[in-house]
Amino acid sequence: MFEVTVPPRAARQLRAIAGDDVGRRYEAALEGGRRTLAGATVWHVNSTAEGGGVAELLSGSLGYLAEDGIVARWLVMEGDDGFFQITKRIHNRLHGVLGDGGALGADERARYDAVIRDNLEGAAAIRSGDVVVVHDPQPLGLVPPLHARGATVVWTCHVGVDLPNELVRSAWEFLLPDTTEADAVTFSRRAFVWDDVDPDRVRIIPPCIDGSAPKNEPIPPDRRDAILRACGLLEPRSGDARASFRRRDGSMSEVAHRAEMVEDAPTPAGAQIVTQVSRWDALKDPTGVLRGFVDEPGMAHAHLVLAGPAPSSVADDPEAADVLRDLVDAWGALPEDARRRVHLANLPTDDVEENATIVNALQRRADVVVQKSLAEGFGLTVTEAMWKARPVVAGRVGGIQDQIDDGVNGILVDPRDLTAFGNGIQVLIDDPSLAAAFGAAAEERVRERYLTPHYLGSYLRLFAELR
Repeated sequence: MFEVTVPPRAARQLRAIAGDDVGRRYEAALEGGRRTLAGATVWHVNSTAEGGGVAELLSGSLGYLAEDGIVARWLVMEGDDGFFQITKRIHNRLHGVLGDGGALGADERARYDAVIRDNLEGAAAIRSGDVVVVHDPQPLGLVPPLHARGATVVWTCHVGVDLPNELVRSAWEFLLPDTTEADAVTFSRRAFVWDDVDPDRVRIIPPCIDGSAPKNEPIPPDRRDAILRACGLLEPRSGDARASFRRRDGSMSEVAHRAEMVEDAPTPAGAQIVTQVSRWDALKDPTGVLRGFVDEPGMAHAHLVLAGPAPSSVADDPEAADVLRDLVDAWGALPEDARRRVHLANLPTDDVEENATIVNALQRRADVVVQKSLAEGFGLTVTEAMWKARPVVAGRVGGIQDQIDDGVNGILVDPRDLTAFGNGIQVLIDDPSLAAAFGAAAEERVRERYLTPHYLGSYLRLFAELR
């Protein structure tokens, strides 16, 4: 177990971005939270410090609590390859798919519990009276011992499916005993709630994005393109603006690392770009994105950029390297004219804020952002693109359905229907005015529902209820 530093953030930014009404509600939640939490620390525990939606959620939100007088700390649990193989198996089953086909029996339970015991020693600073939010299945086993220590413990499940099958229920069975000691259990949408969790302890709290973070703040077009050239995502050109970005502490830096590209030639400067940015996860179906794109005959002039973090940078996902290898093989098998329009990018992760800036620039440069997930807990990459006023074509799964109103602020498709997926992209590529209208409506949806004040305020109100 190790701690991630949570530097204070200027909380006034929250009010400015989200608007007066949201700001007033958040101020009321803060006032109640300060009274309720006087002398207590709010801890968050997850399984990776970078490379996933939960890590980005915590890094983008907890600093605001510190600025507003609430002590918030972030712990990351550690495990070996065998542990993360088990938890990836659980993750896949919670999405209704078999994954590696391995068991979830007594041996796996013993391995899981042993890692939990090892990590509990690293959580010694959590005291009676503190509040702990435990995220997802990996650290769930910490809930009973922390509750027994006298902490108020909330377990948050970010993954699920609308229609659970037997695989989903097998994961529930493995995890359910550890949930019983949680004071509350939160899900990102109502359809994800487990059958056997006490409904009185359930709350629905969707995640959020930080609109002022390096990943989401506005970038002028000239600097946006300079950033993409500096990291190798666009063809080089002389006379560019500086590839600079603002860090969270206000200082300025230059993009210094390059993406590892798999491509025949760099993406042309003036090309129409379709992009999906996600972890190399089979449930994000990057190979399906590739096939749906190249099979659409009307997009012979557009380019596809599939981007994700290097597999080695994501500690809790042992399947990423295999997914990327399969994608590279599929790219290599394409006809030459199709292959030159598809670009695979391992984005640099040496500097987390630099990585966030590159993702920001890529999403803002895209004519269409896609997220063809086969299953999805919420889909923060969709939220990010919508906040940037990008038109999105995405799978009609999980929390994506809560964000996109089909035909109003984006397009939803059956993610297994590659023809419908390609057609959705084509519609937006061919009609820039429709794409712009979808993008404007998408940005407003995020402002109304999915910015940091909504998320933090919901948890502060929950803490007040529980104490």
